[in-house]
Amino acid sequence: MTVQQLTVTEDEGEQRLDKWLRRRFPHVTQGAVEKLCRTGQIRVDSARAKASDRVAPGMTIRVPPLPDAGAPAGPRPHGISAADEKMIQSAVLWKDEHIIILNKPAGLPSQGGSGQGDRHVDGLTEALKFGYKDKPKLVHRLDKDTSGILMLARTDRIARALSEALRHRAARKIYWAVVAGVPHPRQGSIKFGLMKAPGRGRGGEGEKMLCVHPAKMADHPGAKRAQTDYFTLWFLGARLSWMALEPVTGRTHQLRAHMAEIGHPILGDGKYGGSAQDNLGDGWGGSIGGDLSKKLHLHARSLTVEHPITKKLMTFTAPLPDHMARTWKLMDWKENDVPADPFEQIR
Repeated sequence: MTVQQLTVTEDEGEQRLDKWLRRRFPHVTQGAVEKLCRTGQIRVDSARAKASDRVAPGMTIRVPPLPDAGAPAGPRPHGISAADEKMIQSAVLWKDEHIIILNKPAGLPSQGGSGQGDRHVDGLTEALKFGYKDKPKLVHRLDKDTSGILMLARTDRIARALSEALRHRAARKIYWAVVAGVPHPRQGSIKFGLMKAPGRGRGGEGEKMLCVHPAKMADHPGAKRAQTDYFTLWFLGARLSWMALEPVTGRTHQLRAHMAEIGHPILGDGKYGGSAQDNLGDGWGGSIGGDLSKKLHLHARSLTVEHPITKKLMTFTAPLPDHMARTWKLMDWKENDVPADPFEQIR
């Protein structure tokens, strides 16, 4: 491989030199990039540069023969690695000229923000254009560690229509979760208000929601009303329950905070007390916790919404992520043994 003179494209925008290089050449390690910069082998507009320097469209980057290069990712027009492109495209459950439905992987943020890094669904939408001119737009979000149904729109007009449907409860979302213990009663509604806890952790990742009793909402001007309907689908003794959860409202961390508030935190939810360490002798406890994944067991299982153009009522269902599928196998729970919409019979 010879020395290359590469130009930063408009699509790549302004970013750190090391991030630009690693998107173009994902096989090259961060350490290798920094070494090449220190030794002057990588240059920006003919000048020496540090890995942390920022590059902008139009700048020329001198790239030397790279270690273990093989075939480079090349000047991919959207700046997304081949692996990420394959990953996000394989997550597509449905697409047409108006909407795209994803099964978002756990661990991938919906958008960037404090502590989220620069790898997220919104940043990968260039790989979801599928020949159309514009990138699709996120209609709603899921927490980073929550997997499942995520809806995108191809145009601003469609995005607004779908957002209105969600806001006016014309779309229904059902989540599956595993929680500590068995709720009593087995089905019901949680109507605690939600407000942000004071203070923030480093980088903003410490944000947490506090529950407010409905009778005390007037004492907390920052609290917003929230409602979660729940239904116990299956349970293991008094330790674990497989829950269907329907957020009637859509507040930050609503399902996680509500389940924790009634004493049944979601498995793997360290922020709201859902780790086995926080529930020794209770919930799943020490005897089962070691066999279960420590990842968050919360999955946006289904979405029912009216198509914004055809007006046809459509229901999309997302398969469980690997860590939850392993739990289902361990518990001998069968997806087809429970109703797709358990709330339908109680409406």
